[in-house]
Amino acid sequence: MDRSQRQLALANSRLYLCTDARTEQGDLREFLHACYEGGTDIIQLRDKKLEARAEIKALEVLAEVAAEHGKLFAANDRADVAYLVGADVFHVGQGDLTTEQARRVLGPDVLLGRSNNSVAQFAESYADPGLDYAVIGPVWPTPTKPGRRAVGLDVVAECAALAGEKPWFAIGGINAETCPEVVGAGAERIVVVRALTAAADPQHAAEVLRGLVAAD
Repeated sequence: MDRSQRQLALANSRLYLCTDARTEQGDLREFLHACYEGGTDIIQLRDKKLEARAEIKALEVLAEVAAEHGKLFAANDRADVAYLVGADVFHVGQGDLTTEQARRVLGPDVLLGRSNNSVAQFAESYADPGLDYAVIGPVWPTPTKPGRRAVGLDVVAECAALAGEKPWFAIGGINAETCPEVVGAGAERIVVVRALTAAADPQHAAEVLRGLVAAD
């Protein structure tokens, strides 16, 4: 995809999955297919336990599956790895590369996103013309972000009030039970982890979540 195609795909995205490489399960390719088939729009590989070569290998699998489905895939944290695998999306946290640094490595065509843990951080990221999307959370406490304070639904509502056309996502403790609450607070797009990675039937779980955040 070129940048315009990626931007259109991002604009139409509602469900974003962050997953590890499924090393214990040994089913990465099958899991990715199931999630995309269920309606997941973007899948990011985030696995801090992997060395660079293993991360690249897993991302190459993700790239192949994403291409088969015509969907976006994302790399996290390491711009060199994102460049080598041709990632559609590169995601960073508050302490990672700046927008300028990431662009210097990846060029203009890769979509960039950043995580935020407060309204002030979100507002700064959302106003950054070099970022294509912003994420707010965790909405609820989650073991995937130990020690990170939960922002709550009021912060989601504040972010929704200041947001414009640029896509943004809510993350943290979102599943089929809590999704209606975060959508009710104004979030149109969600990032999930355990709601799919721990699901007995990830395709069905994705279908349910995608239905809950489907565009009007």
